[in-house]
Order: sequence, then C-alpha cells, then structure tokens
Amino acid sequence: MSSHLTESDPDPAWRKNAGQASLPEVHRSVLVPVTASFWRKLLAFSGPGFLVAVGYMDPGNWATDLAGGAKFGYALLSVVLISNFMAILLQHLCIKLGIVTGRDLAQACRDHYSRPTVWFLWVLCEIAIAACDLAEVIGSAIALQLLFGIPLVWGCIITALDVLAVLYLQNKGFRYIEALVMTLIATIGTCFAAELIFSKPSLTGMLLGFVPGPHIVTNPTMLYVSIGIIGATVMPHNLYLHSSIVQTRKFQQTTEGKREAIKFASIDSGVALMFALFINAAILVLAAAAFHWSGHEDVAEIQDAFKLLSPLLGVGLASILFAVALLASGQNSTLTGTLAGQIVMEGFINVRLRPWLRRLITRALAIIPAVLVIGLFGEGKTTQLLIASQVVLSMQLGFAVWPLMRFTDEKAKMGPFANPLWIRILGWTTAVIIIVLNVKLLFDTFVPDAALKAFYGFLGLPAPAP
Repeated sequence: MSSHLTESDPDPAWRKNAGQASLPEVHRSVLVPVTASFWRKLLAFSGPGFLVAVGYMDPGNWATDLAGGAKFGYALLSVVLISNFMAILLQHLCIKLGIVTGRDLAQACRDHYSRPTVWFLWVLCEIAIAACDLAEVIGSAIALQLLFGIPLVWGCIITALDVLAVLYLQNKGFRYIEALVMTLIATIGTCFAAELIFSKPSLTGMLLGFVPGPHIVTNPTMLYVSIGIIGATVMPHNLYLHSSIVQTRKFQQTTEGKREAIKFASIDSGVALMFALFINAAILVLAAAAFHWSGHEDVAEIQDAFKLLSPLLGVGLASILFAVALLASGQNSTLTGTLAGQIVMEGFINVRLRPWLRRLITRALAIIPAVLVIGLFGEGKTTQLLIASQVVLSMQLGFAVWPLMRFTDEKAKMGPFANPLWIRILGWTTAVIIIVLNVKLLFDTFVPDAALKAFYGFLGLPAPAP
C-alpha cells in the first residue's frame, strides 16, 4: 500500500482496497518526458481521449442522429453541441479522479461503498457494457451486410474474431491500440467529410442549427428525439474507462506533476470529443441535406439511409462510404468495450480473468441475443435491438455520473484538486439533466400510450407522435 502514497495524496485513508493498479499490464507504461516542450508532452498524453471519443460516435448514436436530421433538418445540431459539452465536462472529471487518486471510478466505488452496493453497481455496469457491445455487434453486422451481402447472423458471428486483434495489440503495447483507434476515427472522419461535400448542405442553416431555441422543448416530438440524442451520446462505461487509461502515462507523482497531467489529458480529451462532435453533427447534417427536403423525413433506419444516399445525392460512392464509416465505428467501439469490461470487473470486485476469456464472455453476451432475435424474428428487428441497447445504457448512466460527481467534490479524496464551486454547479446540473432525461426516456419507452397521453395532458402539451 505504501507504494501508492505520494506527497500529493490528500487523505489515503479512504482507500480501503488500495493495492493493485488499474489495468496493471499497461499501468504507467507510457513515459512522459519531464523537460520536454509543450507539444512533446501533449503528444505523450494524446491517445486516451480518442479511445473515449469512440463511445460518442458508436452505431447507437447513428439512429438518433439520422432521425433528428431527417425529421427536423438542422434544428437539433444545438442538442448535439450541448450533449458534447456535457461529455467534455464529465470526461474531465474522470481524468481528475484517475490522475489525483490513482484509482479508476470502479475502484473508487469499491473503496467507498458497502459490498452490496458495490455488487449492485457492478452488475448494472456489466449489463450496460453488454448492451453497448450489442449495439456495436449489430452496427458492424449491418455494415458487413451492406458492403458484402453477408447475412446479419453471420455478420454478428464474424465480429467475434476481433478479439484476436485486441489481444495481439494489447500484448504489443497500449500505444498500438491507441494508434489503431485513431486510424479508424480518421477513416470515419474522412468518409463523412466526403459525404458533406457530396450533400452540399446549407452553411447558414447549419450555423443557425447550432443556436438552441424554445421549439426544442415546446415541440414534443422534437423533445423526444433530443432526449434520444443526449441519451445515446454520454456512455456510462466511458466514465470508468477514462479514469483508468489516463493512468497509462508515467508522469511525476507530485502536486505539480498531477496538475500538468490533468491539463494535457484534458486537452487530449477535449480535442478528441470535438472530433466526435464533428462526426455526430455530420451524420445529422447529412440526413438533413439528403432526406429532410426530399420527402424522406421518416428515414430512421441505417439500412434505409444506405439505400437512399447514392440515388438522392447522385454519387455512387456515397452509400459505400456511409457503410465503411459504420463498419469502422462498430469495430472501434468494440476495442474500448473490451478494456472497459476488464476495468469494471477488476475495479468493482477485484476479479481478474485472462483477457481472451473476458473478451469472449463479453462478446457472447452481445452476440447470443443478437443472433437469437435476428434468427427468430428476422433482420427487420435490428433497429429495435439498437433502441433497446440505448434504453439499457440510459438506465445505468445515473449510477455512474452520481459517484463521479460525489468523489471529485470531496477534499478527502481530491485535496487541492476538489471541484471548485462553478464546476460543482455545472457538474450537478449536467448530472440532474442527464438523469431526468433518461428517466423520461424510460418512462416513454415502457409506460402505456394512455398513461403517456395523460402525462402530457397534465403538462398541457400534446403527446408526441409514436
């Protein structure tokens, strides 16, 4: 335990279980030069933010962004922007927790809460990771079908093979995983940059779309899609992931060293999440430019968008680039899902499995329900599966955001790095907004239509269209 104590530890007594480092095989494995220039240090810290950013542009986001653009044009760009700022704030707090305490969010929960609470949080988190992996499996399978005509069931099974790539790269070193993720992100960005050129969107319309207006709240259908966008943007497993992988950097364990590490890691995260903003905004803008004004406002499924893009834009390559970006998105997210699964199991209950076994278990939990549903009910149910995965993620999100805010607020854990008042106000406001919106999303999903109409009638609003 003493090896974890440093001169900048505020109060190590709260860490009942301090001992094993987070992701021990890569912990403090990337050297940060002490006397290097600003740009050399920034380069050394760059990478973890991009691993986290892939969770903000995964296939689960595509359906909500497509629906928002097709239905309402550029109007919901402001919602994409606001949800991205929420993500930047929450990921910054994860960075602080990991760097200052040397514990990831799962370990901090195990240190702080009772055993029944810890097991409850762990089970919820495992369900959320399986749901997230389900979205990635389906997204990759859809892309394989669109590109190569592979049936969805076989596409789901083929995605299991990426376990070999993950294991190979993890043995090579953490920088190799980061390099692959950044390459795939660049592929997605290039595809959508080309799509935006093909679709010729209105620059004025886009700029106006980034300005929020009261119609987002007063229009029930627009509000419903907005909730979906926010719910699909902030992923619970990203909070556990980021608080761990920032510890792969070997920086000085002093107050000044930690302050510098927080600065550079936050720049890395901010830049990566702004790139995620570009991707999500590009999906929405593409849907708006291609579908909203061409009589296809009801497009919400990825397969429909693929079929319509090339004919509507008059560019044969448009649909292919769309599917390539989807495949890169799905594969990228599975890489980070593997790491998140390892982090939460080791952090919450201190159980270590061999990486290949952990990966196969997580993959099976995603592939089995996908194959069963597609086999029994047909390929048309994939969109419902994607929606269901986002609902499950929404259920877990509050249970990750609340401990994160609580821990980073406490001086006993954070010392001089505890959140100042303005971050507390912003953070708790963000947490409450996310929790309330996700509760509403669950309410709208599970409550019968009659009860929904009564609820909206009580608020004096017309019920949203089904």
